[in-house]
Amino acid sequence: MHRYRFGIEEEYFLVNRQSAAPRYELPKPYMAAAQKRLGERLTTEILQSQIEVATPPLTSSADALAELAHYRSVLTEVGKDHGVGIIAAGTHPLAQPQQQRMTRKRRYSKVISDLGMVGLGNPISGLHVHVEVPEPDLRVEIMHRLVPFLPLLLALSTSSPFWCGYPTGLLGYRNAANDALPRTGFPEMFRNLSEYETYVKTLVDAGIVPNATYVWWALRPSLQHPTLELRITDCCTAIADSVAIAALFRALVRHAIHHPELNATYSAVHRALVEENRWRAQRYGTDGTYIDLVSFEPVAFRSWLDAVIAMVAPHVHHLGIEDDIQHLKSIPKRGTSAHLQLEYFRGLRKLGRSPREAIGDVAKWLRTSTEAGDFTARGGEPKAPATRQRLTDLV
Repeated sequence: MHRYRFGIEEEYFLVNRQSAAPRYELPKPYMAAAQKRLGERLTTEILQSQIEVATPPLTSSADALAELAHYRSVLTEVGKDHGVGIIAAGTHPLAQPQQQRMTRKRRYSKVISDLGMVGLGNPISGLHVHVEVPEPDLRVEIMHRLVPFLPLLLALSTSSPFWCGYPTGLLGYRNAANDALPRTGFPEMFRNLSEYETYVKTLVDAGIVPNATYVWWALRPSLQHPTLELRITDCCTAIADSVAIAALFRALVRHAIHHPELNATYSAVHRALVEENRWRAQRYGTDGTYIDLVSFEPVAFRSWLDAVIAMVAPHVHHLGIEDDIQHLKSIPKRGTSAHLQLEYFRGLRKLGRSPREAIGDVAKWLRTSTEAGDFTARGGEPKAPATRQRLTDLV
């Protein structure tokens, strides 16, 4: 029986343990000690200021929670001996693109040689989710039918409201920064594996890319592993958010396989409207209204989420992810990491902290929350409002 195994990858920023300022040079003793504990589950990234953890193939959300909590716990424990902390967020509030340094690897050297400042000036961290789809042709076939759901998943994950020390006005700035890279955004509308392989082969034969791993779409099929990979989502500060988003993606993959009629008429018009929905996810997240691709009418995020959850209900039961779906419903009420960062920033500004000081405190809170695996108490903030404020009230 196909169990829809999945794996989760999280990218973290390395920071000074006291100030939470970015570490632009990877501390080798720290990395060596951490890799001794975590082995192949921990890898470097193209920028020295970042690292990545990856779970093995899993079948339960409980195991995913345990794995990610273990990785963060080890990185925290090792970090205490080396003055290093980690931050799980789509952007580091204070990271400066011009100060980034490339990790010395042959693959990375080729990437930076090709991309220039676009590669070095792109300090962003994502949540990537692989879901097992054994048939290669099916991976491509369901890929374009799942694109309409990507803005919803992005909105649930937003954790990147700051860039270079400034509030951006967006909840998910990471995707905006990522658009500077080639072969990003939504996948092309390939209907079968043959079309996708022709595309990749053409790029390889032209000397543009060495292989398909250089295609960085928001959703992509893997030719190395039997998976479809979600890449649009910001790295989540809270582990439970990461696992719940992964669970919903699993349910959507299973639903698309069991219902070949789902988005079977996906057209250029639909794609253009989904692009608009992606922008609204970046800008407004769970506070936004979106375009329903059936009625072409606006729909509030919570109504959209409820409709999608109702659609995948049989798969939720089959996969045993009821608790994850309940957690997802709480995210719009509580706010994503981006909402909480902005609320903390605004509260500190009201107390007289300068913008730079307030954002520095946000970074410190992100470190403690990342390492705890959930949102920690925030020092020095005023009493929380009775209801969470919308993004438009915060910027």
